[in-house]
Amino acid sequence: MRALRYRRLGAPTALLVGVLTALLAGSPHAEAAPAATLSLKPCRLDGYPTELQCGTLQRPLNPAEPQGRTIALRVVLVPALARNKLPDPVTLLAGGPGQAAAEMLPLIASRYARLNQRRDLVFVDQRGTGQSAPLECKVEEEAARGREASMNLDEQIALVHRCRDRLMKLPHGDLRFYTTTLAMQDLDAVREALGVAQWNLIGASYGTRAALEYQRLFPQAVRRSVIDGLAPPDIALPRSFGTDTQAALDALLASCEAQAGCRAAYPNLAAQWQQLLAGLPRQVQLRHALTGKLETVTMERGQVIGAVRPPLYSPTLSSLLPAAIAAAAGGDFNPLNALSGSLVGRRGGLAGGMHFSVVCAEDLPQVAANQDAPGRDFGDADLQRYQRICEGWPRGAVSADFYKIPPAQSPVLLTSGGADPATPPRHGERVARLLGPKALHQVVPAAGHGVINLPCMRDVVARFIEAKSEAEALALKTDCAKDMPRALAFVPPNPLLPPLPKKNPEGSK
Repeated sequence: MRALRYRRLGAPTALLVGVLTALLAGSPHAEAAPAATLSLKPCRLDGYPTELQCGTLQRPLNPAEPQGRTIALRVVLVPALARNKLPDPVTLLAGGPGQAAAEMLPLIASRYARLNQRRDLVFVDQRGTGQSAPLECKVEEEAARGREASMNLDEQIALVHRCRDRLMKLPHGDLRFYTTTLAMQDLDAVREALGVAQWNLIGASYGTRAALEYQRLFPQAVRRSVIDGLAPPDIALPRSFGTDTQAALDALLASCEAQAGCRAAYPNLAAQWQQLLAGLPRQVQLRHALTGKLETVTMERGQVIGAVRPPLYSPTLSSLLPAAIAAAAGGDFNPLNALSGSLVGRRGGLAGGMHFSVVCAEDLPQVAANQDAPGRDFGDADLQRYQRICEGWPRGAVSADFYKIPPAQSPVLLTSGGADPATPPRHGERVARLLGPKALHQVVPAAGHGVINLPCMRDVVARFIEAKSEAEALALKTDCAKDMPRALAFVPPNPLLPPLPKKNPEGSK
């Protein structure tokens, strides 16, 4: 999950998560739509080497009008390799909110090759993403490409609102009906159409919120759940972003101070960071992302702190932040600007309309109840940005039960990265307590946003799902990565030092 962020407009994308009143949802069985069929046919996806099974399932846009407008859900299945496959598939829930599961398939299906030996892997594009009634802002993103660094907040907000107005004109553009509860009702309709009694859930970032809602609504349909980087429904993401990103940045600065090489290369880095912020706004020269030409732009505080967040998601990228911060403090903002875009443009971008439909309906109403203090440097910038974006954004109604996390009725494995700026361990710890005795929580202190992608943790996930009994799953040893070291800060070579002597080839004099 790029987790929990929408380009530069909000925390991930990383990212990062039921939603209808009695009229629209309440009980998932309130007023069922006519039974729909799902016919899967052989297909191919770019970037994936073997044949897959693809199909669509028709679902009502508004569940209160089962005979009204419908949307087509895209379903892609990776068939199990074994002929005697097991009856409980694995379904993967994408992050964001706004990622399309099928678009991520070529990147992540190979990570679950062990599970795929005897289990089908199921990818469903959540409504509003991919090929399931997409709510994308690509037109606006294309217009902004190459000049993001120079866009002020007003321009960014106007861009999102233009996207909103365009999406609302689409046949499926009633933005009230793209919420987590509706999406999980869709997912269970896919399960029924596949003829599956129980399946296993794997969700990361926002996908953890989706998984928690699914097992709240349909606990009998869940055999095992793996949720990585907890973004529970009650955390009010725009408020928690500042708190959690501040903690991740403080830890990075402290780590640099504790490393002799980093401390020598970037003395007083924390003070440099504060001096950098104090000197804003300022005019700087940045290279245009497309033309490579230098342009003079005004860097404001919000742009700088927004540029720091994306690399914090990955320990590898965050190891470059000390050098980028030091360069910016010296007047060169190009390294920081380049680093901030390092997670943008990969396969599986976010559908902006779906992202804001979820956050505006589910997170903004929870802000008043959220007790997180604003981040020292980050403040409430994210909250203020989302509040402005959500002005006039049609919101789905949210059931009070959506924000409750009942005890788990089947085993759940939770994982958290100690260096995660979006979904740190504090969220996983609280959710694990609420889920009760059938929950395991594993923290990897040096990991960022995404723990189950670590090689040994992939094996843990496979063994957790493969365990024949609940007792065996809950007794599983999950701490294989707990001693993984934090990535050392990048320190460029000192050009003033003489080069090391070259070794003579063997046998030469």
